[in-house]
Amino acid sequence: MAAFEQAERREVTKVAALDIGSNSFHLVVARIVAGSVQLLHTVKQKVRLAQGLDENDVLSQQAMDRGLAMLRVVADTLKGFEPDNVRIVATHTLRKATNAKQFIKAAKAIIPYPIEVISGTEEARLIYSGVAHTNYHEGKRLVIDIGGGSTEFVIGEGFEAKLCRSIQMGCVSYTQQFFAKGELKAKAFEKAITTVEQELELIEGKYQAMGWDLCIGTSGTIKALFKLVQLDRPNGHDIPITLKSLKNLMKQCVDCGHADKLSFSDLSEDRKPVIAAGLAILIGIFKTFKIDNLYYSSAALREGVIYEMEDTLHHQNIRTRTASSMASRYDVDAAHAQLVFNTAMTLFDACAKAWKLNQAENRSMLGWAALLHEVGLQVNSRGVQRHSAYILTNADMPGFTQEQQELLATLVRNHRKKIRTQDIVEFNQYDSDVVHKLIVLLRLAVVLNIKRQANYLPDIAITAEKTQCTLQFPTNWFANRPIITADLEQERQYWQVLNLSLVVT
Repeated sequence: MAAFEQAERREVTKVAALDIGSNSFHLVVARIVAGSVQLLHTVKQKVRLAQGLDENDVLSQQAMDRGLAMLRVVADTLKGFEPDNVRIVATHTLRKATNAKQFIKAAKAIIPYPIEVISGTEEARLIYSGVAHTNYHEGKRLVIDIGGGSTEFVIGEGFEAKLCRSIQMGCVSYTQQFFAKGELKAKAFEKAITTVEQELELIEGKYQAMGWDLCIGTSGTIKALFKLVQLDRPNGHDIPITLKSLKNLMKQCVDCGHADKLSFSDLSEDRKPVIAAGLAILIGIFKTFKIDNLYYSSAALREGVIYEMEDTLHHQNIRTRTASSMASRYDVDAAHAQLVFNTAMTLFDACAKAWKLNQAENRSMLGWAALLHEVGLQVNSRGVQRHSAYILTNADMPGFTQEQQELLATLVRNHRKKIRTQDIVEFNQYDSDVVHKLIVLLRLAVVLNIKRQANYLPDIAITAEKTQCTLQFPTNWFANRPIITADLEQERQYWQVLNLSLVVT
């Protein structure tokens, strides 16, 4: 251990959030370092508290015992945590149970942290916070979370939750109401779906009036349904949930006839009893709100709790925070990265119109690649482009989608040496011609800053045509600079594999 005594010590905060849900208890332990949340440990267990509520909203002793048993597991994990670094929130079932105080009093004897029974609106807001801090989107989002006893609906923009509602319908309560014996009949689905539509009548108008650009689902039920939709597409990127795909799943459930007979390869045994209810709820939501596509986010209530606990993480641009954290973590030469970034942006702006790169997203992705192209140096200076690409492919990068990470990795993988066209993947979101042009702009920004010196480059006149970029340097600037002359000539040859031309005068 002595070898690490000289290593830089960054300030690290260790935090934990426990979600006492109606279906599951879910603990997340994380550390906050360099402005980034890094998950260390998760514990999830099906407790199904909502099953223990009777018609008078009294929580059964059996259900409480299941919950207390889980808290004993959690208590062992949280030993040594500072009180300010742990937050426990309870949702629908403890909101509803008339004897919730009895459970909380018993819990205090097991776990020395306060349990907050939060309102449905606050639950919805925290769910949105978790999504907003880990998923980048510029427009309005409708976020839906189907829990065991309630379903939360939030429309938000940026980090602000604008419209929050919690409706008393969940996969556990609806299983008891419509699928109690495990039988999966078409009539039961119809009744459940109709009930959902009736429940949503009071909020439908407000949500439709506000509108949204993107629909995101969170938590276990939607995660399970999202994975089942992917079974029809074994290759390629994740596809969103649609009403058609949900109706197809419903038909398969009815054909099976009973929850015990469901044979979906990606459906866990403990999810089988409640999946039909979750499916019916989501179909009712799709029909009421006329949703076209729903995407899944792994972030939810507990992530929202963690971000709320750490003031330094509030309301920062997600992707900026992620990039800054990675640069810090991998000891990127910040001054050099900024030089490459500035040059890349200048090149992009000069070529954008002629090269049809006008989308702001293209500029942003080139910028992130410029700032992070050397994250792999910490692994090895040899083959840095390969190491950087591996890190950007596999790292947890909140705010970036899977395909955006793949694009960053592709740009960085080809920022030096030969361009390997066979390694350039085909993207759904990005045209291959655009990808090729972003690659050469990053390469050129790196080559022009090869000396890693500020104020080294003169003023360069940059012009572009359809497949050509021309750089005009001041007269005689290359006279005493044979190395960069050779580098640019080599770069000109590398571009040819992408059918692009570099002209230097």
